[in-house]
Amino acid sequence: MASISNIQELAKNDKEKQTMQVDQNLEVEIVDYSKRAQWLRAAVLGANDGLLSTSSLMMGIGAINQDAKSMILTGIAGLVAGACSMAIGEFVSVYSQYDIEVSQMKRENATELEEKKKKLPSPLQAGGASAFAFAIGAIVPLLAAIFVKDYHVRLGVVVSAVSLALLGFGGLGAYLGKAPLVKSSLRVLIGGWLAMGITFGLTKLAAITGLSMVN
Repeated sequence: MASISNIQELAKNDKEKQTMQVDQNLEVEIVDYSKRAQWLRAAVLGANDGLLSTSSLMMGIGAINQDAKSMILTGIAGLVAGACSMAIGEFVSVYSQYDIEVSQMKRENATELEEKKKKLPSPLQAGGASAFAFAIGAIVPLLAAIFVKDYHVRLGVVVSAVSLALLGFGGLGAYLGKAPLVKSSLRVLIGGWLAMGITFGLTKLAAITGLSMVN
């Protein structure tokens, strides 16, 4: 009887261990953040580029011209040109990657070529994400400047709005990519300040030294 009881007890323990192991396996959720890399990279880089390049252009023209109209038109031109450039550049880049991977699949005689092709990055999606994100970023300094008439106040408002947006984009990218939030946000913010400051300073220097546009 004791032997039978021991066998039953051992069987019960084994069953409980198996149940616990299954539960643990079910509770483990593996998230492959690399799958987000393509669209996240295009969107975050596009937004940051739109924000920084447009605001830097506006700060640059603002260094030599206090007219609000000139500053805003410069921002609009930067938005359109930059969005087109980002879309085309990202499309070409991702399409090159797409062609390389498809060629590799063909060399390997992949039996499920069409199914595997669906998992490759989309050039149109990457290009569209870049252009859209660039435009979203570029709108921030434009909206900050368009309603402010005073020159010095306008510059201050643009810098403040861009700074908040940089922190937001940096934090969003860090959150989605599971990167350090504060470190990533500050890195993006400091980089933005440097870009605007250098553009403003060098343009001002060019104007002072007589290299500004001849009327």
